[in-house]
Amino acid sequence: MNKKQIITALKAVRVQKPLVLNITNYVVMNNSANGLLALGASPIMAHSRDELAELVPLVGAVVINIGTLDSSWIERMVMAVMLANQHGKPVVLDPVGCGASSLRTHTSRRLAGLAERLIIRANASEIIALAGDNAGVEAQGRGVDSLDGVESALAAARYLTRHYGASVVISGETDIILDENSETRLNNGCAMMPFVTGMGCTLSALTGAFAAVGETSGVAAAAVMGVAGELAADMARGPGSLQLNLLDALYRLDAEALDNRLKIAVTTP
Repeated sequence: MNKKQIITALKAVRVQKPLVLNITNYVVMNNSANGLLALGASPIMAHSRDELAELVPLVGAVVINIGTLDSSWIERMVMAVMLANQHGKPVVLDPVGCGASSLRTHTSRRLAGLAERLIIRANASEIIALAGDNAGVEAQGRGVDSLDGVESALAAARYLTRHYGASVVISGETDIILDENSETRLNNGCAMMPFVTGMGCTLSALTGAFAAVGETSGVAAAAVMGVAGELAADMARGPGSLQLNLLDALYRLDAEALDNRLKIAVTTP
């Protein structure tokens, strides 16, 4: 994607206002919902098996975030992914803490294997753990925190794109987005963002909004989040005000800011 295509995708989200279904964790529900609203999309936070069959056909994308995982949620997530497949909906998987426990790792791989139209959004350690022995390197995560640099996750991300037919977004100081045809690097954002819980989860939710309007690479969401993070940092005095200002920055983000601030480099094999 180039800047013009990213700007067009943002306009499409604001015009179409896609409904995005989120099965996400207790910590970030409010952040994710408000982030989607500020962007111009419409969130629905649905976790009941009793309504998923009715809701999935109505939404543009399904976002699965395993941050506060338990056995009852796993089957709801599986059901949502299978329904998404049935109705041709893209799935965004955020494998929070993959590698921290066997439950998280097994569940992440199970969900990734089920999804037919998959975007994976994770930090470097989660990407390496999701790929497992196929990555050729051991993940250095600590809980939900990444101790690996994005460059060290490239081999794992390439494996995931091939194995699952997925686009893969590696979040970090530089965001790297890979699909079968290209590698995109984005150098935006700010140093305070890791000090606010749920920033990556918000990005996963935004990725669902763009996927709902047909932008399934993950590039546009990462670009918008990075530039909005910079704009928010210009107004913030610390992590607390950064979180509030991020919503304002997403709401006010325009083509001029994206064109002037976005640092993007795209390479093809």
